[in-house]
Amino acid sequence: MAKKRQAAAGTPALTAVTAAGVAHTVHSYAHDPAHPSYGQEAAEALGVSPAQVFKTLVADVDGELTVAVVPVSGSLDLKALASAVGGKRAAMADPALAERTTGYVRGGISPLGQRKRLRTVLDASAADLATVCVSAGRRGLEVELAPTDLAALTGAVLAPIARG
Repeated sequence: MAKKRQAAAGTPALTAVTAAGVAHTVHSYAHDPAHPSYGQEAAEALGVSPAQVFKTLVADVDGELTVAVVPVSGSLDLKALASAVGGKRAAMADPALAERTTGYVRGGISPLGQRKRLRTVLDASAADLATVCVSAGRRGLEVELAPTDLAALTGAVLAPIARG
């Protein structure tokens, strides 16, 4: 069962949320390295719908790294992401570059508290939810907050960028 905590757990993501004074809940769980999907693992561990847990993906849109935050129940539509930021082409970013730029490791990349703030697009489905869960900066650690707060803290635009 996931533990709930209100205090920051030392990640830049939680430091950012706490410093902003945003209402949030921290959930931790034992990460299983053998699990095939970080996001699905989080949804199962937290006992919530995969539509409420959002994964953070880093893409290259016309040469500029861009963060896409989409439900783990779906996949990223790269054309829709490019369109959402006025670009023409999008491709998934090199994982090593995404890690260096954000300061997080794959499976723990958070849209919050990144080393270099990247433009961010949050899937429009988030607007239909009271709260969403996103990585809190490491595998096995999620932060739950209102999607409006997530958008405000990341400077995200909302757009329909998820499929499925």
